[in-house]
Amino acid sequence: MSSPLDTETADIESRLADAFPLDPGLCHLNHAGVGPWPRPAVEAVMRFAEANAHLGSEPYPEWLAVEQRLRERLARLIGAPAAADIALAKSTSEALSIVAYGLDWRPGDNIVGIAEEFPSNRIVWESLAPRGVTWRGLALSRSADPEADLFALCDRGTRLIAVSWVQYARGLRLDLARIGAFCRGRGILFCIDAIQGLGALPFDLAEIGADFVAADGHKWMLGPEGLALLYVRPALRERLALCQFGWNMIEHRGDYERSDWAPALDARRFECGSPNLLGIHALEASLSLLEEVGPERVAADLKTRVDHLIGLIDARGLELLSPREPERRAGIVTFRVPGVDSVRLHRELMARRVLCAQRGGGIRFSPHFYTPFPVIEKAFNTLDKALENPTF
Repeated sequence: MSSPLDTETADIESRLADAFPLDPGLCHLNHAGVGPWPRPAVEAVMRFAEANAHLGSEPYPEWLAVEQRLRERLARLIGAPAAADIALAKSTSEALSIVAYGLDWRPGDNIVGIAEEFPSNRIVWESLAPRGVTWRGLALSRSADPEADLFALCDRGTRLIAVSWVQYARGLRLDLARIGAFCRGRGILFCIDAIQGLGALPFDLAEIGADFVAADGHKWMLGPEGLALLYVRPALRERLALCQFGWNMIEHRGDYERSDWAPALDARRFECGSPNLLGIHALEASLSLLEEVGPERVAADLKTRVDHLIGLIDARGLELLSPREPERRAGIVTFRVPGVDSVRLHRELMARRVLCAQRGGGIRFSPHFYTPFPVIEKAFNTLDKALENPTF
């Protein structure tokens, strides 16, 4: 007789088999770019659109309830104390800009980060140069201990360490708890771009001690582009100057004839205008699926696929550019084929319907926890054929 746990596991497996109806001719290995929507997200958007078409705004209270459920799911995802701590931004870039242009910088302040960062987590800090703020980037290519080397770049003028949890090009995962402890010990603020980790790995805000967390939902959270979370430590909310204003960010929202106003006390103060309800429906449904599976299982299943990927790379004698140590990895595996131009190889793989990216000097594969092993193997068989009969 099967146990209730076995039955529950079988039910989840059955749901997952149906949840990702990707074209069988496609090898989707680009979750670090844009992930596919699972079926629950597609169905949620279709229901939302149908309701809008037939009922107009009559279901608006129901739509706002979905928005509240999304905040609750995002709070659980990062371990925030309450849904009221979660702001919904348009993108990671907007969320980071809210932080960058909300802090009270002084000439001589500096920010420490990673030189090879994705532009969103570099340009925003470099843009503060006219205010007398300097951005210092650690070159990972010359670092054997990135956390220690980040700390070495800090001095009395360091106000903020701003890093990505997982580096986008080669997938290096930083030790956030170690960085957070360093920042707390020295009175330095800590900002995390978590877009390449949330939805793939567990995140514990209490352990990490971040002051700011930003992440768009269209990668490992399996949601749409154009919707991101922003967490600001409650004690810092009122210290961030506001740069955007509108009807939605005030404390007495909905009292349209009121002449006096004040920013909302919770994280909604960072949301100036109307919510992205279509995106909210999609992301809430995607996160419901991830919650059902559970963050520990998602991470464990993703690890088995990354291990398998690395085994296939090693078996072919290819050059692994991503970290080998499990504690330094997430879902990104970047490799190079010796003697082959990665830009042209990427173009060839895409033409053969292997969705991947050209990053960090190589080919970046990024499966998710549900990616079938035959899809990974098919991608490498396609790579083999492309190398045997190159058209590039």
